Amino acid sequence: SFVTAGTAVTTVREKKPSFNSTAYYVVAEGRPTPLVAKLYPLYYKMDTLLDSYTLLPQRGAVYSEEGSRHRLKVTRFDRAAGKVSFEYQTATTVKSDFTASPVVQDALSAIYLWRTIPMAAGDRITMPVSDSGKTYKVQMDVGKPEQVRTPLGEMRAVRLKPSVFDASGQPVGRNMAIWISDDARRLPIKFQAELPIGSFVLVLRDAR
Repeated sequence: SFVTAGTAVTTVREKKPSFNSTAYYVVAEGRPTPLVAKLYPLYYKMDTLLDSYTLLPQRGAVYSEEGSRHRLKVTRFDRAAGKVSFEYQTATTVKSDFTASPVVQDALSAIYLWRTIPMAAGDRITMPVSDSGKTYKVQMDVGKPEQVRTPLGEMRAVRLKPSVFDASGQPVGRNMAIWISDDARRLPIKFQAELPIGSFVLVLRDAR
């Protein structure tokens, strides 16, 4: 049995000049249902500036409100120097710099990049992803297309099984899966993962 806890909306808001180039401004917002909000107010916002020529993020941020606690995490990518600058703002501000792969993504930009990569059943694709001041290796194993039931109806989708590893090679997270529609739109139509207290499932309800 599943309880609807909230909704998430991702939007490509605009294409604009950015960091001596041009970038797509992509925003993802998550909000709880009214019932959950009464019990515990939550709000999450991720955004990224995705370079329109390289499809690499220039800057990414995560803002969260959990009750009275507000946090902002900002990641800036210096491609020429091969460095990443991370800033964590709460009541105080903590900053750090570290080296990273020249093709490292942030969590939000990675979702959009996966949609552009040609893939076939049996493929294994890896990608470095920077999140919260750390770099992870994300490995995607591509499965066979299958039918997935969504509020938009039955859709044929490719199942991707992600595995995430930290800098020491230890696995992070467990039993995750992503389904991307097997058509020209390559829509992310379903995501699920196990949590310590159950399962988390996100299903596409509308796409424009």
